Amino acid sequence: MTAPLFTTLFVAALLLTTLIKFWLARRHLHHIAAHRDEVPAAFRTQIELPAHQKAADYTRAKTQLGMLTALFDAALLLALTMGGGVQLLADWSQGAFSNPLAQGIAIIVAVLLLTSLLETPFDLFRTFVIEARFGFNKITLKLYLIDAVKSLLLGSMLGLPLLFGVLWLMERMGIHWWLYVWGVWVTFSLLLLFIYPTFIAPLFNKFLPLEDASLKARIEALLQKCGFTAQGLFVMDGSKRSTHGNAYFTGFGKTKRIVFFDTLLQRLSPDEIDAVLAHELGHFKRRHVMKRIALTFAMSLAFLWLLAQLMQAHWFYSGLGVSTPSTALALLLFFMVLPVFSFLLHPLTSAYSRQHEFEADAYAAQQTRASDLINALAKLYQDNAATLTPDPLYSKFYDSHPPALLRIARLQSL
Repeated sequence: MTAPLFTTLFVAALLLTTLIKFWLARRHLHHIAAHRDEVPAAFRTQIELPAHQKAADYTRAKTQLGMLTALFDAALLLALTMGGGVQLLADWSQGAFSNPLAQGIAIIVAVLLLTSLLETPFDLFRTFVIEARFGFNKITLKLYLIDAVKSLLLGSMLGLPLLFGVLWLMERMGIHWWLYVWGVWVTFSLLLLFIYPTFIAPLFNKFLPLEDASLKARIEALLQKCGFTAQGLFVMDGSKRSTHGNAYFTGFGKTKRIVFFDTLLQRLSPDEIDAVLAHELGHFKRRHVMKRIALTFAMSLAFLWLLAQLMQAHWFYSGLGVSTPSTALALLLFFMVLPVFSFLLHPLTSAYSRQHEFEADAYAAQQTRASDLINALAKLYQDNAATLTPDPLYSKFYDSHPPALLRIARLQSL
């Protein structure tokens, strides 16, 4: 392949991806607007028209912001590649540092910081305008900035040693470096799963043991029935940042724990909490977490092998506006353009995730009453202002969870 041909393929793929995103978003907006003034029949006894319209307007605002973000991301990617931004930063790093590893780390960190800084206004608008307008945001600007500093420091502590190790292996391990890097990545990922509940998550939220004795007894009975062991039942102060509610289990091995948002416990009845928890346990019992981890590791191995082939090709660099090839630039460019070329895989990964949700729902219906899960989902849809009427094609492309109507219909059939 020649550099001009690869440039043409890249620009064409970026243009196609951006156009598809806009087309899907437009379909989504029109479909929601067409169903804004009528609550679907399956939810009319639980969700009133004003709540349904709020969800439609909330989804519309988020989708429109997503369209602007997609356009900005495409322009930024072009500026960094064909516009010479990466090459400019590479020249700076080569002048500032004499060690090749230091140069590589500097250029990657510089691009990550620049990208994050330029995308911050969109996140601020999402948090302090859209989320606030619809009554969800509880985070203050001070807490937002504290979270950002914590994330930056945590990312530096964990990410910089990993980046150093990856670049060192790419330089020193010969043609099979990708196998060594993959091993390091797998080990690092499993370590994060292990330490996240007890060391990372508490940096951002408080996790207090569940104190409601009767609810705790109900949950422990359900856990015993499902054959699940956990280190504890915890309530997270999610209301400190948002009114959105959720529940999840996290951790790996002996660090597994079950976490409820405080907002969820305030909204659901004990039977409904049991049903939501049973759904989360369904993911565990059906080994969805292990399957997703295995799939992620397999895909990462394939991507690293592909990177090993591309980093030897001069057209890969020059086709993306870089004239000074290096190991770090190969790594950076590859993961910058990978989302462009893999975008059309979204429907496959979304379908895989939605199938897991159906299986977890079915498991919950076996352990608790399906009607309790239906009622809980209706409350969560309403409280989170999740639209009940997404565009079907948009949903198939993006949504990791089945559309509300389809999900409820499946539960009713159980």
